[in-house]
Amino acid sequence: MSLLLRRLLLLPKPSSSSSPLRPPPPLRYSSVLLFSTSSATPSPSAPPPFLSLFDPLDQRHPDAFPSSSEIASAVGNWFRLGTDPLSLLDRIYAALDSCPDDGSLHSSLASLRIPLSEPLVVNFLRHSPHPSVTSATGRALLLLRLRFFDWAGHQHPYFHSRGTYHAVFRLLSRAQLASVIIDWLRAFSSSSPELRRRPFLHGGSIGPTPRFNDTLVVGYAVAGKQEQALQIFARMRFHGLDLHPFAYHVLLNSLVEASMFDFADALHGEMSEGGITGPVSACIQLKSLCYQRRLAEAETRLRELAASPMITSRTVASHMVGTVVRAYCRKGKFEKAGRIVDEFGFTEVYGLWIGNLVSAGKLDAVLEFLVSKKSSEDYIPESFHYSELVFRLLEQNRLEDVYNVLVEMIEEGIAPDRLTMNSALCFFCKAGMVDVALLLYNSRRDLGIDPSSRVYDNLINALCRGGNVNDVCLILEDSMQQGHFPGKRTFNVLANFLCQEGRLDEVNKLLDGALQKDVKPLPVVFARYMSALFKAGNLEEACLIPKILSGEDASMLGRYKATYVNLIHAFILLRQVDVLPQLILEMQEFGHIPSQSLYRSLVCCLCEMGKLNEVLDLLNRQLERQELHKNTCYNYFIDGAAHAKKPEMAKELYYMMQKAGIEPSVDTSILILKSYLKSKQIGDAFNFFNYMCNQHEPRTKFYNIFITGLCEAGKVEQAVMFWKEARVKGHIPSLQCYEDLVLELSSNKDYHTLVKVIEDFLETGRPISAFLCNVLILHTLKSQDLRRAWIQSRESNNAGAARSASSIIDHLVVAFSGGIRMKERIEKLDELLERFFPLDVFTYNMLMRGMCKEGRIDFACQLFHKMSRKGFEPNRWSFDILVHGFCKLGNRSEAERWMEKMYRNGFHPTWYTMRIYNNTT
Repeated sequence: MSLLLRRLLLLPKPSSSSSPLRPPPPLRYSSVLLFSTSSATPSPSAPPPFLSLFDPLDQRHPDAFPSSSEIASAVGNWFRLGTDPLSLLDRIYAALDSCPDDGSLHSSLASLRIPLSEPLVVNFLRHSPHPSVTSATGRALLLLRLRFFDWAGHQHPYFHSRGTYHAVFRLLSRAQLASVIIDWLRAFSSSSPELRRRPFLHGGSIGPTPRFNDTLVVGYAVAGKQEQALQIFARMRFHGLDLHPFAYHVLLNSLVEASMFDFADALHGEMSEGGITGPVSACIQLKSLCYQRRLAEAETRLRELAASPMITSRTVASHMVGTVVRAYCRKGKFEKAGRIVDEFGFTEVYGLWIGNLVSAGKLDAVLEFLVSKKSSEDYIPESFHYSELVFRLLEQNRLEDVYNVLVEMIEEGIAPDRLTMNSALCFFCKAGMVDVALLLYNSRRDLGIDPSSRVYDNLINALCRGGNVNDVCLILEDSMQQGHFPGKRTFNVLANFLCQEGRLDEVNKLLDGALQKDVKPLPVVFARYMSALFKAGNLEEACLIPKILSGEDASMLGRYKATYVNLIHAFILLRQVDVLPQLILEMQEFGHIPSQSLYRSLVCCLCEMGKLNEVLDLLNRQLERQELHKNTCYNYFIDGAAHAKKPEMAKELYYMMQKAGIEPSVDTSILILKSYLKSKQIGDAFNFFNYMCNQHEPRTKFYNIFITGLCEAGKVEQAVMFWKEARVKGHIPSLQCYEDLVLELSSNKDYHTLVKVIEDFLETGRPISAFLCNVLILHTLKSQDLRRAWIQSRESNNAGAARSASSIIDHLVVAFSGGIRMKERIEKLDELLERFFPLDVFTYNMLMRGMCKEGRIDFACQLFHKMSRKGFEPNRWSFDILVHGFCKLGNRSEAERWMEKMYRNGFHPTWYTMRIYNNTT
């Protein structure tokens, strides 16, 4: 993805001879086609539009990237091409949408001075309003159109024609409101003769009523009631009346679409006898052949008509070609359809061909077709064809192709429609540039963007991936206010993210919204929400969740192990321990196996609360279930008692184990030893250690546990004694033993013993750890006592074998004794140390403190930024050290700046730093 993003920003403009969808390789200077801020017409002295945001003379680095705001501004300028001043039709829609009553509507429409005519009304009924005009869609938009149709019919001297009635009937039919048309026609046909003669109803005819019957025929035909239309036509012929040619063609077309081909042929014969056949009827006849799947005959007829002098209109000819192409596409014969498209070469058919290819998912064929026709005919599709192509490419995550198509639209000056704008926003989200999408979204009203549910889903998904919880909550709230609700996948991602972030109020709103919209979230969503409530200690609300769900879904909550684990931990935190044994048994009934840590936490809590009988009862029930090996089961419970610092309980379990005939393992003995050490019963620990060594062959592991436990208990002298004993017996303690010994000896300032331990560690040949180095640096920075002890030991020890191995220790002690004593290459200090051991945040903090102690606050700041660049997250001490250092130097302004950064990152200074800060002027 990183390579794709680089290409998104560095791709140059295609030359006129190159493919519009396959740009050439990047140039030396970045050329950002998609992200240009220029829209002016090119001139010989000025760069062409949509060229790079970076001038070759710009002082910025050639590989520099434009900022998110620059990209959003450039794309926003392109979006504004689709928000030209509103047309008359859009202004009519705006008036319809803003006027609730007929009185205000008439006033608003009259002020527009609308030149009513049949073409204007028909165009209005077919027009899709701009999103900035109205948000109405579906039935709401249809009601606005019908409202205008009704208003126009009452405006003298305008009268509705057959064409306007046909257009409104088509609208109702496509909205699956054929019943409305039929009710309308019934009311129309049952009206009085006087009403039938009104000009409004029959288009100005005052004599007999042929146009009235024409309207009925057209209405029933469009509504799919061909039988009624034929009956009215037959009644007209009985009375000596005939249909208007327009009505003839509408009826003929409806018969073909209803597959009533015999009636259609008969009607066509009557039209031929009456001399009213022509190009339109020929198109319908061709359509009939296609509907009958007689495609070979249709193709032959197409060629005959194309050569016929009757077809003089290019529009009609292209329509006939489109009819055959569409029929072949519906049959899946795209190869034959493509051959016809190439043979006749009507650019009017190209759009239909592209649309069918896109609908069939043949996106590669579309891209190849566009490349071919661009180079040979300079063909540019309509905006809506581009929109559909971008939409489908985006669905398949073909981001490079989406980018290329968007570039093509920009370079050709094609104004984006609503679908294209939404697709562009989704593209930025999927391409990892959600910040650009967010800037465009925030300017949606100014740019005319009407975000769809898909845009909201992509924004939410991208923001969740980036961890931006505040923006996620704002987008979610906006989407729900606009009537959009997250899709199934987005809903799950969002709910999980909000639970992880602890935004439980938003999760609650999300679930309420789902229940109100009859959306059924997956049980896993409720399980995560319950787990989050448990972690937050909100047990009452968590326990209400199963009551919201139906029986089956409620029972499914128990299928998720995390639900029980978090519930048990929540009761442990609240010290409500009576239900814990039952919960862990229910958990096992669902097939979940509790982990050792869960047993430890549960048993530890029971022991701390004095529920020893409950511990024994739970142990017996676990032994009865036989899910765990008996030895393992006892060990888990002994481990819990040890962590609760209840050695008596641990020892009792140990004896129970022996009475049951189970031989305690070495691990069991180690757990008992740990229980004595954790409770600081050192005498009992000594005795049991000796008992272990008598029962089992002394092992290095015994000494490791004992030495570490003594250090944790603050018994460093005894720990050193057993360390010596272990070394005499040939055991080599673990790295943790040495680290614990070094830490405790340093804290007690027993540097002479510390040096001996370090030398012994170096003799083992192990690489020195970062922890050991950090401890040594910390104590050498404090004073020179460690350095003196180290030098004294080196002088008294004539053996030079360890000299090379201890060179890093020599360097550390000398370089940091009483402060940072290096004078050269001090700015590279961290890089020098990295040669010997891996640095961490603690190391950087100590180096920063050493720099501040030497008055080199500038190098301390450099270290802070280096640490951040290397992926280490500064902690409270990192900020506190710098604030403290600037205060010591009397630089109040810098101390204030770093104090603000500290607060922004959620940290607070130590009381000592705060006291110095308050005294700094």
